[in-house]
Amino acid sequence: MQYKDYYETLGVKREATEAEIKSAYRKLARKYHPDVNKTKEAEQKFKEINEAYEVLGDKEKRQRYDSLGANWQGGADFTPPPGYENFSFNFNNAGGQGFSSFDGLGGFSDFFSSLFGDMMSGQRSSGSKRGGFTGFEGMGMNFNQQPHKKTQPKENLDVTKNINITVKDLFEDKPIKVSFKEMDKCKACPPNGGFCTHCNGTGIVQNNKTVNVRLPKGIAEGQKIRLKGEGKEDITGQKGDLYLIVNIKDSKYTVDGSNLTQDVEITPSEAVLGVQKDLDTLHGKISIKIPAGTSSGQSLRLKGLGLAKKDGGYGDLNGKIKIVVPKNISEEQKELYRRIQKLEK
Repeated sequence: MQYKDYYETLGVKREATEAEIKSAYRKLARKYHPDVNKTKEAEQKFKEINEAYEVLGDKEKRQRYDSLGANWQGGADFTPPPGYENFSFNFNNAGGQGFSSFDGLGGFSDFFSSLFGDMMSGQRSSGSKRGGFTGFEGMGMNFNQQPHKKTQPKENLDVTKNINITVKDLFEDKPIKVSFKEMDKCKACPPNGGFCTHCNGTGIVQNNKTVNVRLPKGIAEGQKIRLKGEGKEDITGQKGDLYLIVNIKDSKYTVDGSNLTQDVEITPSEAVLGVQKDLDTLHGKISIKIPAGTSSGQSLRLKGLGLAKKDGGYGDLNGKIKIVVPKNISEEQKELYRRIQKLEK
């Protein structure tokens, strides 16, 4: 799921006071209330504004949200702490006035439910304890929690993360280290509900985790690698799995299965006359012959110099010709180019 920047949604700074947050919320709520603003985008905006105020307008929720840190960006990949995935809440119309189809806007976002589901459980059946919807003049709106089912679904202990790897990582047959931050439910909180100094009362801690990963031969962009038992751990000691989604980020090579493509830069004169060129590859340095009259964009196939195949052997390396003009050209060279230019007319 994606991280939501509630401060950005309300257009306030992280150090904003309660009064500033409330003022910003009221201003935006008036602007985007569906009874006033009939655009399609207003419904979604109104929902986002109210979710942001549900968090920032509540001291306890704001403290937990701020504990995630200030370095998150809206839209960034976010994995909820274990045990926080099984909550579902909806907005319900409260009493006949205001926007009658507010329930059609859907419930809280997955991000909200993953962090505050436990706090919402049994907290209130109508209205908002900090005067959110019901405190907004003329709206007649409030939050209602959907009834919980008697049996909650089993806690999902699996974790999914994106990893960026290079072509060199794919080529070398050795494990790579992958480090990431993981939000987890605090296991040090007192059972009697007292204040926890380990998580500062938020119920959430941030752990730094590093795992060693051996990349399978033939792994491709977008595929998953499963690391058994490296996911979340519940109070019984049961562990989930870690799934790593592969993103290939390389400035030198373009990957197509086990085949690679890299640029081979030559000068205009080398393109016209041909040249013997040294080329660094994953398999070592080689010398290739570029024929006379080679044009930019043409490719030279170098068999067996690509990545390892699943069934053995290696793919190919394609050297894509790129004609570049030297940055420093003497007057004598420029004069020669002028003479060539005249001959070409």
